[in-house]
Formats: sequence, C-alpha cells, structure tokens
Amino acid sequence: MKTTILSTAASLAVMSGALAADLPVKAKAVEYVKVCSLYGAGFYYIPGTDTCIKIGGAIRLDTTFNGNTYDAPFWQGGAGGNDLWTKDYFATRQRINLTTDTRTATEYGVVRTYANMQFDFSQNRESIAGGFAEVDYAFIQFAGFTFGKAVSQFDPQWALSKPTISSGFLAGSNNTTGMPQLAYTASFGNGLSGTISLENASPYRNAGLYNTSNFIVGPGSSSYLNYIYGVSSATFLGNSYGGNHIPDIVGNLRLDQAWGTLHLGAAMHTITPGFYGANAATGHADDSYGFAINGAVEFKNLPTGAGDSLKLEATYARGAAKYAITGGTTDTQGGGRFAKFSGNTVGFGYVLDGVYGQGGQIQQSEAWSVVGFYEHYWNPAWRTSLFGSYSSISYGDGGNALLAAAFSQAGGRLGTANAANPTGTNAGYLQNTTGNFDFAIAQIGTRTAWTPVRNLTLSAEFTYSRMEQSLGGQYVGNVGGRPAGQTYQIQNQNLYNGSVQILRSF
Repeated sequence: MKTTILSTAASLAVMSGALAADLPVKAKAVEYVKVCSLYGAGFYYIPGTDTCIKIGGAIRLDTTFNGNTYDAPFWQGGAGGNDLWTKDYFATRQRINLTTDTRTATEYGVVRTYANMQFDFSQNRESIAGGFAEVDYAFIQFAGFTFGKAVSQFDPQWALSKPTISSGFLAGSNNTTGMPQLAYTASFGNGLSGTISLENASPYRNAGLYNTSNFIVGPGSSSYLNYIYGVSSATFLGNSYGGNHIPDIVGNLRLDQAWGTLHLGAAMHTITPGFYGANAATGHADDSYGFAINGAVEFKNLPTGAGDSLKLEATYARGAAKYAITGGTTDTQGGGRFAKFSGNTVGFGYVLDGVYGQGGQIQQSEAWSVVGFYEHYWNPAWRTSLFGSYSSISYGDGGNALLAAAFSQAGGRLGTANAANPTGTNAGYLQNTTGNFDFAIAQIGTRTAWTPVRNLTLSAEFTYSRMEQSLGGQYVGNVGGRPAGQTYQIQNQNLYNGSVQILRSF
C-alpha cells in the first residue's frame, strides 16, 4: 500500500508539472516607440535607450536650361563654354537625400550626431542605371565641440537656407557640402557666441596656385588631369599646390536674435607651393599665408510681410580666393579657369590663390565679393526671391607681370593636355593685349516657389551673369571643337540660364 501511494504521488507530481508547462504565462511588456518632444518634431526614443533619433530626407528633381548641372552657367569650358552645336540645351539631375539626427541628454549637455548622405543621378555623367553617393555632413557635437564634416565656421548661420536653386551662383564661401573640422563654440548668453575652428582646406579652399614655368589649362582647352570638384585638391593643368601641411584656422562671433542674426568671420589660409621643377633638387618658393574676413547680417519678418527676410554678406580675401568667390559645389573645373566663347569673342580669367615664377616667391591674389538675398511671401504657399552678387579678383603688378610674360608669346604657357602629353602642350597665346588679368563676375537672379502642400515645393529660377574683363586684345589658339588657329577678340561675356525643381522633404 505504501509503495502504491508513493508511486501515485510521483505520477501526479509529473502530470502537474506537465500541465503547468502548458498553462499561459504573462507576456513581457512590449517597448513601444515613444515620441521625444525635447528637440522638436520628428524625434523618437530609440527603444530601450534615452537617445532620441530623427530620420528624414528628401527627393529632389532638377532640370537646368542653357547651363550645367546645379544650374551653373556655361563658363567652364567644354561644349557649353566653347559655344558648340554639340552642347546640351538642358541637363537633368535626380537626388535622394537621407539624414539621421540623434540627441542624448547628459550631465555635460546634449550629445548630438548628424549625418547627411546623398545619392545622385546626373544625365551624361552616370550610366543608364548608375549614380554616385556622397556624404555632405557627418559630425559629433559634445560639450561645445564639433568633430567631423559640418558647415564651415566662416559661414553665417543661414548658409544652407539661401533662397536659390543654383549652386553656380557665386555667393561668397558657400560650402554647402561641409568642411572637415575640429571646432569649439562658447556661448556667452543673450544669443551671443564665439567659435574657433581648425578646418581641412583641401580640396575646398585651395583655389589653385600657378607656377608660370608650367602650362595652365587655356581658354577652351582640356585638362588631362582630373579636375572635377571634390575628387582631389584642384588638380587642373597648371596647379602647383604642394601638400596639405597646416589646417585653416577659422573663427567667428555670432549673434542670434528674434529680429535676425549678425555674423563676423575670419580665416587664415596656408599656401604651400610645389617644386620649381620636377623634383626636390629644383627647390621651391616659401610657404605663404593668406587670410579672409567676412561680415553678414540677416533681417527676419520685415515690414513687407510675415516670413520675409533680407540677407547680406561681404567678404575680402588675400591669398585665399575661394573664401570670397567660389567655394560652392561647382568648382569651375579645378577652381582655376573661367572661360566663355561667343562667336569670335572670348572672355576668360583665373581664380587662383597666387602666382609665382622660376626662383621667385608667391604673389598673392586679392578677391572680394558682396551678395544679397531678399525673399517675399505673397501668401503661405507662394514666395519670390531676388538675389545678386558681385565677385572680383586681382593679381597686383607682380602677378599680372608674371601672367603677361607667360601668356603673351607664341609657344607660351596657355596649354592643353591629353594622355600623350599629360603635362601639357601649347594651345595658344595672347597678342596686342592691354590692361591686366583682373576680372569680375556680376550676377542677378530670381526664384519663385510654390508649396501647395506641406514639404512639397515646386520652383523656377532665372539667372543672368556677366563676365567683366580688364584685359583687351586677342587670343590666338586652338579651342576644342572649333577650327584650329583662329583669333578671338577678348570681350565681356553675358550668360543666361534657368532651372526648375521639384522638392519633396520628409
């Protein structure tokens, strides 16, 4: 009996365990995504953390008329700049933009990370289903420090909110693709702050440096070296920049108020030359140190209407031309040459940090620009902007004398390059010249935008540009796609281009 009872109890215990295993248990609580209201709309807590994240982006569709991609005027040589029948009358581009923004509150303040990645397809640049990717911004901010690729501290607060489509509009510094940097910002209260920054100048700020013993890419000529923006540091034919030895030192003071913003910026730029000849035995010029200063102001909510704004900026640079003239996403084929043919006339010039000759020292350029943007809201859905700029560069008596000696002779240093002659061969020369090699670009444009629903904007833009020469005389030479050995009168050039865009942000 005792054995039977114990066996029965053991069997019941086993059955109870089996039944208990089949009983439902309370499920673990699901960690639902929660809205994070600390940093504005669109942020959510990453489940299981105290970090907030915002994921966004945009689809951007652009068509340019009588210009290059980015709505840049035809002043870059090639079929458009050479005024050939084979030029494209319109160009298209499609862009996918993705952004991530994270914020975490700590005892040292907010730790922020931000990244902006873009995928582009530009007609005639990619294959049928090709494209290219780029990283415009990737930075970490912590305790007042900024590490990584961000807007240059030289630029005003509104650097990314200019009311234009074009990246070919010369609007001062305008580094819309970010600048690698190590920066520290101190806040003094009442909207006043100051920043000091070390920024990588290559390739964004190195406009080019010309050794007049070498060939430089001439008007209408080609450069065998890779001179497309961002690939390397201004590797157009004739560029004699040496290594990237010292970062640019940049500082600013900023004031942010309800009425608008005020900005003062300054930068020191190092010009490091290459060798006089092919190797170290030939020696080199000394390093030269340039600088740039700027001032900018923005007025918000003008009496003309709610949302209206006026933005003004002026920049002066010596030996640091890209701070003043062309620091945008269009590099004008290496940052060096502007060139436009029209019939039997040509306008051309070079944006360089400096010029030097065999055994000599660098003659720095002087550049300056003024730019303004006014935007008016007709109603919440419609707005129109008017913008203009004037950009000028000069080389002084020493620089002009070096350029004249190099260009004004048969067999001179205006060149072209190909695979057989990568260091260049003569393409032409100047004759009967007067004046000097200083030149300027004046631009005026307008854009009208319609936002029928939130975050969907359709816009159209028109820009007029004028290339003003200080040089007279003729250019005799070979121009790609044109009969060889023709003579072209050097004159001012007028350019017209426009663009339409559809932008959907999310």
